[in-house]
Amino acid sequence: MANYILADNQDLTRFAMERLIQEKEENVILRATNKKELVTMLQKNEYSTVILDYTLFDIADEEQLLIISERFSMASWILISDDQTERFMRHMIFSSNAFSIVFKDDTIRCILEALQSVSSGKRYISQRAMDFLINQKQEEQEPAVLTVTEREIVKAIAQGKTTKEIANERFSSVHTITTHRKNIFRKLNINTAHEAVKYALRAGLVDSSEFYI
Repeated sequence: MANYILADNQDLTRFAMERLIQEKEENVILRATNKKELVTMLQKNEYSTVILDYTLFDIADEEQLLIISERFSMASWILISDDQTERFMRHMIFSSNAFSIVFKDDTIRCILEALQSVSSGKRYISQRAMDFLINQKQEEQEPAVLTVTEREIVKAIAQGKTTKEIANERFSSVHTITTHRKNIFRKLNINTAHEAVKYALRAGLVDSSEFYI
């Protein structure tokens, strides 16, 4: 029997992971909805496997995630998301052996292999993640150029507005704003809204009196 902490704020993913974890044996499954809950659970269950969607959680950046992983060095981590950038994956892989990486649209077999590998004390990097890292161009890329719309959306994110609020203000659908958000994150090679705030400050899209943390 093993301890798992599901740190993913997507209901469908949590449900699916619970089914996969319980497929072969009875395991203890805890659910964390924010960083504070995650830390509290790790304090009580230091040998847990954390299944984390970093892009949907309130962890500020990669360094904060690494600090938490170093603090709870007995824990293992499976990073699972729709969007994981090349920079993020490289940083996690080369910074610590505690991190395994899969994508949410990897096959069930792949997810099961990840769970099995981590339970055996081995790190798992999905084939898709490996292919992405191998095929990614290593040379310096041109600075990302955001469109006027994308810059406006970055500013709105920095002001603390939700995707729904941005959609209402722009008379757009939530799907359209979500697509813009994904394109922005891809162009800027970032993973979280907090990193978008940092970009907005550096780019002069907002000043310190109007941004949100």
